Amino acid sequence: MRSRKKRVVHHCTCVTCRAHPRSGTAKEHRAINRVLASLDEKSRRHFAGLLAWQWGWGGVERVSEITGLSRPTIRRGREEVQRVEREGERGRIRQAGAGRPATEKNIRAS
Repeated sequence: MRSRKKRVVHHCTCVTCRAHPRSGTAKEHRAINRVLASLDEKSRRHFAGLLAWQWGWGGVERVSEITGLSRPTIRRGREEVQRVEREGERGRIRQAGAGRPATEKNIRAS
């Protein structure tokens, strides 16, 4: 079993959370950050992109402030959520091609 690095839960820096840390909005932001901490990078990007897409105008900046994710990451997630996933990408988190090249066995005819 692989050991997973535990991700730290981000603390929202919005004005509402700083002024009223026990408000309903602050609780919602903490819940969003707890969910994000449990996801892998692709799912985290998709979740943040979905929130930004649902919130509409200004959603990317708002999600960035709440989650601490960069705006280009959130925009990319929003675009990925809006388009249909291609067949070849299922089951992978990162694109294929990185890492050490595979070694092939040389089979000699005897």
